[in-house]
Amino acid sequence: MTPFRAYTPAAYDFPLPEGHRFPYYKYRGVAERLSGLLPVLDTPNLSWATAGLVHDPLWLRRWRRGEVSAKETREFGLPWSVGVVERARRAAGGSVAALHDALQVGWGANLAGGTHHAFESSAGGFCLINDAAILTRLALQQGWARRVMTIDLDVHQGNGTAALLGGVAGAFTLSVHGERNYPFRKEVSDLDIGLGDGVTDSEYMGVLRAQVLPALEAYRPDLLLYLAGVDVLAHDRFGRFALSLSGVRERNRLILEWAKRAGVPVVTMLAGGYNADHALTIEAHASVVLDGLEVF
Repeated sequence: MTPFRAYTPAAYDFPLPEGHRFPYYKYRGVAERLSGLLPVLDTPNLSWATAGLVHDPLWLRRWRRGEVSAKETREFGLPWSVGVVERARRAAGGSVAALHDALQVGWGANLAGGTHHAFESSAGGFCLINDAAILTRLALQQGWARRVMTIDLDVHQGNGTAALLGGVAGAFTLSVHGERNYPFRKEVSDLDIGLGDGVTDSEYMGVLRAQVLPALEAYRPDLLLYLAGVDVLAHDRFGRFALSLSGVRERNRLILEWAKRAGVPVVTMLAGGYNADHALTIEAHASVVLDGLEVF
């Protein structure tokens, strides 16, 4: 039996207006796709104290109580409800659980998370709690790692993560993203690689081999956080790249195989994916776990 497992917040639903663009369907779909291949567990709850490692506690309290403005919910992209806050905690809790797994067996998988647009006291782009920043701070604080590297391959820059971890000793943020895509005001990561529209599989993989792999070799993290966004696929509603599913899987294996060879624990998080083809979105998100099972 596999020593690996994955975590999903799919059981924690929240109300959305009809036709809302948030792709809630994919979380349940990915969990169902992977059921039977490895244990898929409900995500545990993240404590507010742990969230407070990177977020303003007073701001968190306002979100808990629903004391948020229309402007704040508009920037978040989701209407406030008890359920949406609970679901955000659960999604981040899955990343913390996956971190513990990674430290024990080399790889941990969250079937959610990658909420990289959340700042210290502001939400954005469907992101309320920044799990990658929390994992970095937690691992450094507890002495589980000395050098934590976040590789963010979502099509959108990980602006919140860059802001939260900028100047933090032992943290390295790397983002490969669409230069002309959201967020239109970029933050400064330790390494930002902004690409033009229409990037193909071969062009994308060339960039990873020429710039991302050397960065991994140079920094030599002892913990790797991988945001495996699939909004890099062609025809994504919010993306401008042109990758295929096979290109996404080649990308996944490049990162995971490096971690395996280097003996570096890795946590995988889903991040974004908004393709009009729902089945493709689900399969692409599931692929990071399918690839992980092959590599590890």
